[in-house]
Amino acid sequence: MKDLENKLNYRFSNPKLLETALTHTSYAREKGKSYEFNNERLEFLGDAYLDAIIGHKLFKIMSTSEEGVLSKRRSAVVCEESLADVARQIGLGRHLRLGKGELQGGGADKSSILADALEAVIGAIVIDGGFYECERVVNRLLGDKVRMSVKGQLNSDYKSELQEILQARFKSDVRIVYEVIKEEGPAHDKSFEVEVSSRGIVIGRGKGRSKLRAEQEAAHDAIDKGVEGVL
Repeated sequence: MKDLENKLNYRFSNPKLLETALTHTSYAREKGKSYEFNNERLEFLGDAYLDAIIGHKLFKIMSTSEEGVLSKRRSAVVCEESLADVARQIGLGRHLRLGKGELQGGGADKSSILADALEAVIGAIVIDGGFYECERVVNRLLGDKVRMSVKGQLNSDYKSELQEILQARFKSDVRIVYEVIKEEGPAHDKSFEVEVSSRGIVIGRGKGRSKLRAEQEAAHDAIDKGVEGVL
């Protein structure tokens, strides 16, 4: 774990917290461990603190920006894609404890698993070292993402972008519909497939571990295909 601690620039007083943060539910189930031995509770905590830390950072930097702009910029920084990218940069996947099936299925490089694990590590740092140490680590890990987001170069709110594209073309006559067409997996590890349509025409499809993530991917797909040429 010392390699990972070096990448985080943080040394754990209680290494068990880091171990738990790196333990996926699939591994805990295989080992017959109870719920508190996987990283989901730490992920919940890390997610909350991550929002607060990045929100505070953007609030200070973007001193004249409205709430909606700040929310959009924060969402771009803390989205699954952005967090998974940071997790790959620090080699987090190599340290994850995954069940055999998840490991064989490439779970160590799945964006959803990596993003969740990074949030869990952040949650573990909050407990181990307190808020200010966590803030220091988060600002170091995500500083580049914040700077890109402030410049508008980290735009992953594809639903808003799609809405803007269609409104520019059709003015007020814009109705975008997102529909779940497939739902797979157990309750604790579901995946969703979503279609997005407008004016009765399917313009994109996307998959994700949550309905919201799948909707974002569907909107991204529509933009990539050049939605203006479809409708």
